[in-house]
Amino acid sequence: MSEARTSLRFIDGEVSRELSGFDPTLTILDWLRLDERRMGTKEGCAEGDCGACTVVVGRFVGTQVRYRAINACIAPLASLDGRRLITIEHLKAGGSLHPVQQAMVDRHGSQCGFCTPGIVMSLFALWLNENEASEERIEDALAGNLCRCTGYQPIIAAGRQMFEKGAAAKKAWIAQAAAMAERIRQLQDDRRLEIRKGTRRFIAPASIEDFAKVYASHPDATILAGATDVGLWITKDMRLLDTVIHPGRIAALEGVAEKEEALVFGAMTNLADAENALSRIHPHLAELLRRFGGEQIRNVGTVGGNIANGSPIGDLPPALIALGATVTLRSQEKRRELPLEKFFIAYKRQDRHPGEFVESVRVRKLGAASLFHASKVSKRFDEDISAVCGAFRLERDAKGRINEARLAFGGMAAVPKRASRAERALVGQEWNEEAAERAAVALEKDFAPLDDWRASARYRMRCAQNLLLRFAIETSEAETETRIAGPLARRDLSGELAGAAPSREL
Repeated sequence: MSEARTSLRFIDGEVSRELSGFDPTLTILDWLRLDERRMGTKEGCAEGDCGACTVVVGRFVGTQVRYRAINACIAPLASLDGRRLITIEHLKAGGSLHPVQQAMVDRHGSQCGFCTPGIVMSLFALWLNENEASEERIEDALAGNLCRCTGYQPIIAAGRQMFEKGAAAKKAWIAQAAAMAERIRQLQDDRRLEIRKGTRRFIAPASIEDFAKVYASHPDATILAGATDVGLWITKDMRLLDTVIHPGRIAALEGVAEKEEALVFGAMTNLADAENALSRIHPHLAELLRRFGGEQIRNVGTVGGNIANGSPIGDLPPALIALGATVTLRSQEKRRELPLEKFFIAYKRQDRHPGEFVESVRVRKLGAASLFHASKVSKRFDEDISAVCGAFRLERDAKGRINEARLAFGGMAAVPKRASRAERALVGQEWNEEAAERAAVALEKDFAPLDDWRASARYRMRCAQNLLLRFAIETSEAETETRIAGPLARRDLSGELAGAAPSREL
């Protein structure tokens, strides 16, 4: 490999930039506000929750540049290497407001204005990527933006108007897109990026082999994927990370490979792309992924990062465990594959050797006779961590009796975990509400959940038991409504609010 590159290269609006010597974990937001003195992008929560810091980043995916909204407050500046940054200041051109901005003015979508730039950038990303959008789609695009002043209807109305009156601006955008794509393409190279300041460093390998080599040399380094968790270590915990390894430049770690019986996800596949692929397995997975956070989070959060993080909840691991997923671990010397449930050892501990990282995840497809269910219970419908997450898969023989049961939960133990006793209670039985009730009783021997500020132990156990009953009702009484009303409920993909469960006692 050629000598490492020590400067960050990206396009800032229309201007090519090359930077070096900055703090390796400096965020895009702090660079914009503190170094560039561009105050349009705001800091509200510093944890990727409120959307006031939203910017749009363009990057090569395959042969095309894809533009997506992200949270600048938790994204490292160095992650912009080879990409294009668009902020609120870039939208106004030739003295005229962008159609998105003009629509916000016309529809009275702003009051105090603090959250408005982030809202505009989320709408701008939607405007860039789609030619029209339903109210439901606009709501999804804005789920990661909080506004305390206006209520959301004027903003949604602006989202509709921007498509109606933005045709000329879209034509102009398309006209310059090829030239800009070529400029971004020219930034791509196969050199490792190393940003250093003192003894601290940010390393972005350009290949899997280089990643393995770097991690073997720095086994105590922090791997930063989408920064949706590690970003908070920096902005909330104020940690000074000595060595950060960012695999975001490695195209071979991204994407979904279609196999006959499974989907194989590269570890750096973002959750937005994973949602599209997993929805083909079962619609509940699409809803589960949609509720990970706002689109800004799903655009950068990764499949591998969500697993390697080792959260007791995680949301994605219970669903993947229920589907019989396996994880491939890679080091400089070898690869090894293991069932996902065996990857989790204890709280925040995984079966991962020094210098070993998650390379891919293999997710088994459902058979024609498979029964599957996934539910997330949280205090807030959007942008909230689960109190309990449950995912279940049943396989039945020709006589309709259960010959395989996989019941996985998050939030019920120190790790995402299968309910082995409840599974044994189901094997050999016909699947009905009575069988679900017996399995639900067995859950009390599988788990001893904790009290915390998200939920009490008693509440968690009752939710977990009711989710099994809901599974039985949904698979045997299609006419019974078990999910809350809402935009996605009309597409039979909705989740539930805290405590929303079948109105029956076990």
